[in-house]
Amino acid sequence: MEIILKQDVPNLGYKDDIVTVRNGYAMNFLIPKGFAVSATGSTLKAHNEILKQRAHKEEKVKEEAQKIAEKLKDVTLSIGAKTSTKGKIFGSVNAIQIAEALQEKGFDIDRKNITFKEDLIKEVGTYHAKVRLHKEVHVEIPFEIVGE
Repeated sequence: MEIILKQDVPNLGYKDDIVTVRNGYAMNFLIPKGFAVSATGSTLKAHNEILKQRAHKEEKVKEEAQKIAEKLKDVTLSIGAKTSTKGKIFGSVNAIQIAEALQEKGFDIDRKNITFKEDLIKEVGTYHAKVRLHKEVHVEIPFEIVGE
C-alpha cells in the first residue's frame, strides 16, 4: 500500500515522502496515529501541489542548515560526568546532555536530532555524535567525556 507521510517516521521516511508499506502497518498504525494518509489519486494531486509551493521555502531552510553545519564542524564539546576510579561513568551520557552543551555554545539543536554510533556511553573518552539539521544535512560533532 502506498502512503504519504505527514511527519518524519524513524526507519521509514521523512515528511511528505511517498512510501510503500504493508497494508496492516498502514491501516492499523500509521493512518490511525496520524503519521500518514493513503496515496489515492486526489491526495497525490494535492500532495504534488503542496510540494511545488513548498520547494522554494525548503531550499532556504536547507541553505540555513548548511550554514549551521559549517559552524558546527569546528565545535568540540567537553562533558563532565561523575566517574569511578576506573573511569566508568555512573549512569550514561545521552542526547540531552549533548543538546545542553550545544546550547551553551549558542546552537539550539533538538535532542531528538542527535544520535550516537555507540548504544550506551558509559566510559570516559572521545566519541562522535551525529546531528541531523535537515533531512539532507548531517554533521558529526566530536565530544569528550571527562571525569568530575
